Amino acid sequence: MTESGLTTGDFTQENEPFSLFGKWLEEAQATELNDPNALALATVDSDGLPDVRMVLLKGFDPKGFVFYTNFESRKGEEILSSMKAAMCFHWKTLRRQVRIRGPVEIVSNSEADAYYKSRPRGSRIGAWASKQSRPLESRFALEKSVAEYTARYAIGDIPRPDYWSGFRIRPTSIEFWKDGAFRLHDRILFTRDDPQGDWSKDRLYP
Repeated sequence: MTESGLTTGDFTQENEPFSLFGKWLEEAQATELNDPNALALATVDSDGLPDVRMVLLKGFDPKGFVFYTNFESRKGEEILSSMKAAMCFHWKTLRRQVRIRGPVEIVSNSEADAYYKSRPRGSRIGAWASKQSRPLESRFALEKSVAEYTARYAIGDIPRPDYWSGFRIRPTSIEFWKDGAFRLHDRILFTRDDPQGDWSKDRLYP
């Protein structure tokens, strides 16, 4: 039994990281108060200085882990420059975290279109109205931009901006961490040489 009362068995015996991540995410959806799909996304700028911020996971499968953003934002520009990123999930109630690293690819237009259409209408307007990460002169300027695009797209579909799409991290490293008494945590690291390769598994000292 875990600290939350949920049962996952001995996760250190799992040999495939995506199925294990799915089990942990499902349990987090039952225990976390807000946004169990929230993650810390790490990138680096042109000087090699790290950046980190919270985003939401919008999909995962054996191809990788997907999130969406404005490609003209700081994180978008940093990822497009290096095409590499890392993410960390922390589920406090379960006392678990998952760390993921790897190269990044842009999702297909059909994937991005499908997700964009699933968003609330206000969020689709916001993708047009917000010049993400750039200086904003006032809150009024943002509200004015929202009003302008709301009027422009008052009727019919709202197209997806060319600069708004999704990234997929194709992991070469996934580490699962579970809290242990006296800081004797359980850590399992899955690695592979490339996103098409087979996984190797190692148990790590806490």
